[in-house]
Amino acid sequence: MTAVSVVLKGGHVVDPVQGLNEKLDIRIDGEHIVAIGPDLPVDDALVVPIPAGLILCPGFIDMHVHFREPGQEHKETIASGAAAAVAGGFVAAACMPNTDPVNDHVGITEEILHRASDAGLAKVYPIGAASLGSRGEQMTEIGALKAAGCVGVSDDGHPIASALMMRRALEYVSMFDMPVINHCEEPSLKGDGVAHEGYQATALGLRGIPGECESIMVERDVSLSELTGGAIHVAHMSARQSVRAVQVGKERDVRVTCEVTPHHFILTDEDLRYDPNRFKMNPPLRAAADRDAMLSGLADGTIDVIATDHAPHHADEKAREFAEAPFGIIGLETAVSLSLDRLVHRDVLSLSQLVTLLSSNPAKILNVPGGRLAPGDAADITILSPDTTIEVAADQFRSKARNTPFDGWRLRGAVAATVVNGRVVYINDNVAGADTIAWSLG
Repeated sequence: MTAVSVVLKGGHVVDPVQGLNEKLDIRIDGEHIVAIGPDLPVDDALVVPIPAGLILCPGFIDMHVHFREPGQEHKETIASGAAAAVAGGFVAAACMPNTDPVNDHVGITEEILHRASDAGLAKVYPIGAASLGSRGEQMTEIGALKAAGCVGVSDDGHPIASALMMRRALEYVSMFDMPVINHCEEPSLKGDGVAHEGYQATALGLRGIPGECESIMVERDVSLSELTGGAIHVAHMSARQSVRAVQVGKERDVRVTCEVTPHHFILTDEDLRYDPNRFKMNPPLRAAADRDAMLSGLADGTIDVIATDHAPHHADEKAREFAEAPFGIIGLETAVSLSLDRLVHRDVLSLSQLVTLLSSNPAKILNVPGGRLAPGDAADITILSPDTTIEVAADQFRSKARNTPFDGWRLRGAVAATVVNGRVVYINDNVAGADTIAWSLG
């Protein structure tokens, strides 16, 4: 089949890696970008004028999702998760290993990749388990998982509680240029807690989880990374003490990176008053001072990535009593609009900084292609409409799940389209002019 040649004409390109923030043309031949610059020759290519107000960015990568397949397909499948990803502006997503069975073996990794290929939407990068069954007792064959396609290891859903296990994992990943991603939580301090330890938990009669439950583990992992030289990535950071621990590690040139979710830089434990189950997540929503520390960490560069921790659950599960309901919310289809509304339009971050957090930094940490729009790169592009106002409608999500606290929120900023390997895989019908760029919608 002959490759399609397309010239995206006169779009505003924001690419922090190359220092681009201007109107440019992008030529795509088949799956790859072949040229970028002003007034590119058209030749025999299909010309696609980019409507005013739309922004072309290197494709966004969500480095922390739960796609539930295999084993929990009633919550999400790889196909439905990939559909949610592209609807949210993500060209790729890295899926955590807490499936059933756990992704601790190359056969499971290969099956995940096969199903992602069949879906033909977002690229899916598996994260392998750090320990067999994520039980924290025996390390997996990290080299084999890497060879099969895993881009990191984690026992997410559980912390790597043993310091010796973490040390060994960091030593091994240092040989394969991949990170250990840890769900930082000191199990004995968490106990059977279900909400942030503070006034709201006490008022609602809920068992508390202090911020130190997270930060103690972050401090340990920073020290072990310094000892071994292995790369540690702190998942879904929530506590102000953790931000300080990462800052100190970076000052010592430790290979530590971290992520924050939109719900942790927007919401607080005060929101538990309204509909507790919709706001139940792990780590829990914390105090306003913790939320503000996440915003400061984003602004000063301490926090490297915005990730969703997309955690789909069936409505019946979330309807249980608070203590019995599962932790987690979905986030793929709301993260970009929330980030534009609460960070860019409120002058916490520039658009260029946001693109770094959603694109180039995740690509760098996971050592995967992406994060820039340069000749030879895959034509993976997220197209934004920063000034379009949207209303979150959970009943229209591509995800199989509906467990979001943001349903009904009005937000300024939208994804206009998502392009993966030169193919338009998502168009937002609510963005004026977006339909004019659907040159290969599929």
